[in-house]
Amino acid sequence: MKTVNMHEAKTHLSRLVEEAAAGEEIVIARAGKPLVRLVAVSASEGPRKLGSLAGKVVERDDAWAPDPGLESMFYAVDVEPPRAKRVPGPAPKQMNPGRRKKK
Repeated sequence: MKTVNMHEAKTHLSRLVEEAAAGEEIVIARAGKPLVRLVAVSASEGPRKLGSLAGKVVERDDAWAPDPGLESMFYAVDVEPPRAKRVPGPAPKQMNPGRRKKK
């Protein structure tokens, strides 16, 4: 494994890429701290095999059932949205409406 600093990597990038393509692992550092590793891209294994997940994925029975919320948005059907529950928390800060902030 070869370590080079950032300036050297910018200056000799073509040579470093050729070395990495030949199989050498190169680490690029900044101020002595390793940042990135320059390695060759491995060749792909060819096209993927279709059906590799057959029988492993389970779909719920209602997966394709219509959603009332979405239908109301698309078709303008009046559907009562679910009410949000209020979570107790600190009271909002009250501002004095008679006072103005100084600039």
